Amino acid sequence: MRERQGRHPESPPTSRHSAKKISKTRRYLKHTLDTLMLLLVLVGVWIAAYYTLQFILSRTEWELSGLALFLVQSGTATVYGAIVLTIFILFAWRKMNYALTQIIDALRRISKGEFNVMIDTEDRIDGEYDKIIAGINDMAVGLQEMEQMRQEFISNVSHEIQSPLTSIRGFALALQEEELTEKERKHYLQIIETETIRLSKLSDNLLKLTSLESEHHVMAVNTYRLDEQIKQVVLASESLWGSKNIELELSLSHATITADEDALSQVWTNLIHNAIKFAKEEGHICIAMKLEADVIQISIADDGIGIAEEHLPHVFERFYKADASRNRKLGGNGLGLSIVKKIVELHRGKVQVESQLGAGSVFIVQLPYQCEVKAAVDAQDSSS
Repeated sequence: MRERQGRHPESPPTSRHSAKKISKTRRYLKHTLDTLMLLLVLVGVWIAAYYTLQFILSRTEWELSGLALFLVQSGTATVYGAIVLTIFILFAWRKMNYALTQIIDALRRISKGEFNVMIDTEDRIDGEYDKIIAGINDMAVGLQEMEQMRQEFISNVSHEIQSPLTSIRGFALALQEEELTEKERKHYLQIIETETIRLSKLSDNLLKLTSLESEHHVMAVNTYRLDEQIKQVVLASESLWGSKNIELELSLSHATITADEDALSQVWTNLIHNAIKFAKEEGHICIAMKLEADVIQISIADDGIGIAEEHLPHVFERFYKADASRNRKLGGNGLGLSIVKKIVELHRGKVQVESQLGAGSVFIVQLPYQCEVKAAVDAQDSSS
């Protein structure tokens, strides 16, 4: 399988925060300038009214009392103010209408599946449609990322399915040859069986991952011995580590946990099988448990090929394979660690990996003693 390419780097949160802070400062300055401009306009209107009245009086023989002069000047200033206000409203309406047109156009494009949309906010009257435009821009970015993930997912699934199907088809055609020996025929049938198992595992993992990511996924929580569960998974995997003559070391404390037993069993199975898969022949695997105040920490370390530093941030992504050719030979499909991460997160825990190329890897899982699994609690409440 080809190696999955990483996504384009996103803007760091600090950059986004700085951009928002700059935008807020600009809005504050613009509000201040707008207020000063309004005061200048009012002063200008009153001055224009005064000089207009003086001009009229100089050309006529009118004699007005102080009160009458004030009232006439106020009326003139009101007329001038109304004219200026009308011009401003027309200008503002034009700008508002332009912003509204942009919003409608952006929503129309998004509804047609075009998510590369970004409404420019520089040339608008500040304060108009700010929240709406910011929401549309954020929605467009989120939808674009989801679409990219969807396309990557479809591409990876198609590739994972196509590879074994091509192999099965090729060997099925080869089996039709009459000149084949019995040994060759059995060899081809074994390959077909291996590829069908691979397809079955892929389908099973996809269903598990889809179920775990569903909002309606129900987890059955109960209290049990975590150390005994890990021992059972190790014993069930004896044929795998025994065939490679791996020395397996257990350092497990007595620990009781409240969690989904079946789900966590899948976590230990995936991590232990992964360690066995990449460990050296006659190598060493250490499974240790550390009890802390709030969490239980389980580490699974191997002395295998390790993972390059540039691959570490991506190992829990779906279909990601640091060494595509080696993973293909070992039968992996790049979903096991994604399932591990999802299950651990559903238990309000954390999983991380530490590794160095050529020096092995350590997967560390931290789980709270009482796993507050919301989905399981909701399900129990509704059934009672």
